[in-house]
Amino acid sequence: MASRITELIVGSREPERLAAFWCEVLGYVVVGRADGDTVIGPPDGSQGLRLIFSRTDPTHPDLSPVDRDQDAELERLLALGAAPADVGQTGEEPWRVLTDPDGNLFCLLRNRVAD
Repeated sequence: MASRITELIVGSREPERLAAFWCEVLGYVVVGRADGDTVIGPPDGSQGLRLIFSRTDPTHPDLSPVDRDQDAELERLLALGAAPADVGQTGEEPWRVLTDPDGNLFCLLRNRVAD
């Protein structure tokens, strides 16, 4: 295993309302708020999947490398058919924006996670 989906960004007109709904559905709690986004996750603080409800970002998964650093995982993903995508990032972000072979956006985060 080389990556794991650690976050799912969900585009939303009303992030707080949608976060409250999914907290009830999943037994999650709000773990953060920033720039109009609401982040929910497991109540025990574990590394379970976090959902980020955003007014500005489209729905897409965020991947974290498991057994290699971000640069090595980026090389692997590009070799598999991913392509770099420009969505207006500055280049200073700690993530890389990519598309899968069908053109769907996803991000590769810098932080490694345990398998």
